[in-house]
Amino acid sequence: MIFEGPDFLIDWGVRHVEGPKNKASIAAAGELISRYHPQIMILEDVLAKGCRRRKRVRELVEVLDRYGRERGLTVRKVAQARVKKLFLPLGIRNKDQMARFVATRFPELARYLPPERKPWMSEDLRTAIFDAAAFALAFFLASKASNQHETTDIGYRSETVEGSSNRIAQ
Repeated sequence: MIFEGPDFLIDWGVRHVEGPKNKASIAAAGELISRYHPQIMILEDVLAKGCRRRKRVRELVEVLDRYGRERGLTVRKVAQARVKKLFLPLGIRNKDQMARFVATRFPELARYLPPERKPWMSEDLRTAIFDAAAFALAFFLASKASNQHETTDIGYRSETVEGSSNRIAQ
């Protein structure tokens, strides 16, 4: 997911990969970085208390962290619990509510909104789009609260005369 600030969504989607998933995921991230020249990469904090990600995903996140830093990106990690806590005051208590909130904020995503999940249903693959958006929005909310998004350490990398502040959320 690529954002230009908290209000402008540039690119989104879910990519299905065959074979070695981590290698293909890193290549996909590399393509996005090359195309959009983001300043910040936002990743899930897989080391946070309560995170239940598989070992493969934890390893992928750590490799993406290094990959981003090696390319000059500022990498920020956000815990799932932090995302939930930030959106709780808005009455958002689960992934379905979060996905609806994101789709309302970004109408271009509405057509990807999965049906509400019932207890016997597997999670829809499209949920990943809304998870990534939620992590990015949580970062922007936390940054706005502390005014970090206006400081030079998370400044903007200009791609055009007007300036482009692309961010990537994985």
